[in-house]
Amino acid sequence: MQFSSKTYDILKWIAQLLLPAVGTLYFALAKIWGFPYAQEVLGTITAIDTFLGVILGLTSTSYAGDGVLEIDTSDPETDRYRINLNVPIDEIPANKQFLLKVKDISNVEISRGQNS
Repeated sequence: MQFSSKTYDILKWIAQLLLPAVGTLYFALAKIWGFPYAQEVLGTITAIDTFLGVILGLTSTSYAGDGVLEIDTSDPETDRYRINLNVPIDEIPANKQFLLKVKDISNVEISRGQNS
């Protein structure tokens, strides 16, 4: 399962800030004002937050990023860099961030050259 960057950011904000804040607020006010089911409400919010955190964690480990920066340092004379994008280039300026994974292809290039 993969979310768009915007969806991921919104869900992350909900999981890290909104749900813990709402749970803490309700629990505190329930103790002060005698609201019903304080433990049940807090337990439900915590369960939802934990589930959301696990889903976001799984999504972030499979996230391919916006592209890959390939680095080739196998030639002592020059280093080579190449960016392979996973998103259309015209969408990049609208994003708040741009994530590149880094891949060292130096050994890959050397082994290909030796096998040829």
